[in-house]
Amino acid sequence: MLPLVFSSSAFAQSTQSITNPTSVLSIFLSLLLVVAIIFALAYVMRRFNVTHSSNGQLKVVASMMAGAKERIMVIEVGDEQHLVGITSQSISHLSKLENNIKRQQPAENPGALFKQKLVSAMAGKINPSLKEEKQHG
Repeated sequence: MLPLVFSSSAFAQSTQSITNPTSVLSIFLSLLLVVAIIFALAYVMRRFNVTHSSNGQLKVVASMMAGAKERIMVIEVGDEQHLVGITSQSISHLSKLENNIKRQQPAENPGALFKQKLVSAMAGKINPSLKEEKQHG
């Protein structure tokens, strides 16, 4: 009989908390905070150009920061490579490269090296015999 009394009082409290105006306001503000965080992260990703996309014809081969808002890039258009300077106000063509440079491999998959090192470190921690085999082999 005693558990029945506790469960009915818990049920009454849970229904009461949902209809409580401060609880509804708290839920609404929490939801608003989550949506604001999502929009803030989307803004940061767009602002710092986190995603590099290429359509096959135009590729960024190499990039280097030259100042706070300036960068120098090697752009590949078809079979030609061009050196361009980019500022917050303009993009300037600096020169056409006579000898093409190789595309950076880590730019396509920047986490691949980290992932490989993490897997090998975890394999050594989980199964020390793998670590010993690598040292002997």
